[in-house]
Amino acid sequence: MPEMISQLNPTPKMNRLRIGLLIVVIITPLSGADQSLKSIVTERIASDYSTLDALYKHLHAHPEQSFMEEKTAERLAAELRAAEYEVTERLGGYGVVAVMKNGSGPTLLIRADMDGLPVAEETGLPYASKVRTKDLTGSEVPVMHACGHDVHMTCLVGTARALARLKGRWSGTLVLIGQPAEERVVGARAMLAAGLYRKFPKPDFAIALHNWFDMAAGTVAFTDGYAMANLDFVDITVRGIGGHGGYPHNTKDPIVLGTRIVTTLQTIVSRETRPIDACVVTVGSFHGGTKHNIIPAEVKLQLALRSYRDEVRSHTLEAVKRICRGEAIAAGIPDHLMPIVELSSENTSALRNDPVLNRRVRRAVTEWLGEENVVDGEPVMGAEDFSEFGRTIEAVPLCYFRIGILPADVFEKFSKRGIPVPQSHSSKYAPMPELTIKTGVAALTAAALNLLSKN
Repeated sequence: MPEMISQLNPTPKMNRLRIGLLIVVIITPLSGADQSLKSIVTERIASDYSTLDALYKHLHAHPEQSFMEEKTAERLAAELRAAEYEVTERLGGYGVVAVMKNGSGPTLLIRADMDGLPVAEETGLPYASKVRTKDLTGSEVPVMHACGHDVHMTCLVGTARALARLKGRWSGTLVLIGQPAEERVVGARAMLAAGLYRKFPKPDFAIALHNWFDMAAGTVAFTDGYAMANLDFVDITVRGIGGHGGYPHNTKDPIVLGTRIVTTLQTIVSRETRPIDACVVTVGSFHGGTKHNIIPAEVKLQLALRSYRDEVRSHTLEAVKRICRGEAIAAGIPDHLMPIVELSSENTSALRNDPVLNRRVRRAVTEWLGEENVVDGEPVMGAEDFSEFGRTIEAVPLCYFRIGILPADVFEKFSKRGIPVPQSHSSKYAPMPELTIKTGVAALTAAALNLLSKN
């Protein structure tokens, strides 16, 4: 494993290769591109990179969990103030909002998320997180940026600096936000509830990026339509009548009932959902009982429900409730002991890219990075609460795209060993910072200059 981890650390030869690739990626010309502007941005990114690298490594080494992003938010706010934005802190928890008004024109929101995960880092990187802290329950846990939010914040700062220096090239208003609690899929709603669209300029567009584990660094992927899924967490308490294992006829066994429920839940996808509609029902946890010969009084199930269409989402939730009650009736459970089905507050809506905005941003990024570095991205069943910024009454159009994190040679080395590339939420998740961050800043800057163009 140390050998595998060492492959994630760049050698001088690999660094020279990456920097050469970066130059190609950022200045690859297409006929409609403004070469002068691209050259200016390329130079800015290059001159800024040493400080961006230091920021990234600081954020990576000092992660904070959802709802606990105090120091992270302070550092992000300080960086955005230094770039001459008007900054407000602690909106919806530790949310950060930075505004720059630059004449008449549309308003663009760019989001970066800030929270880390309770994962013990095993990358072997010199700047690896060694943080251990208490979570909201008081339990001590390790913390790591295992989903790349440190990359997102660094890209936001790099883009903020570039656009502040290019005020003569765009017109309108920038709203840059550092969002808390994305990993709990509640931070976006918290910022909206705290008045993001009331207290600050309402965006005409909102964009965000996410680094992606199975894409080569230097590439950007765009997904038309649905990009991420609805996510609903459901807690089920299956109740029965406990008793002695030797006298089962005097009990109502909730373990048997629970297994029936688990089995029947699978028919929601296989028999109640159109085959062309995406739907996933995951039973991630089944807990009950204390001893071999005791039939318990209850068991606990935890479900994750995923879909794209709102109609499928609603049907799946109602089907879960119906199946739980129906199986309980079949098992002879009395009315006062019917299963308790509770929907968690940690849920989010499907992320759907606005087709017009998605095409426009893709064209802008392609002009800067070259067609060979912009690819189609497949929709996935993971969840992302950036979707909530487009789910309000304002119906703000969204564009969410992905950037690669590892050079192609690293993918090849993993493939030859038959080992999957460490994915997000893994203890070995380790983006290659330079090419990833420079590509992210270039893509966000290209998108912003297009959407806020004076032309």
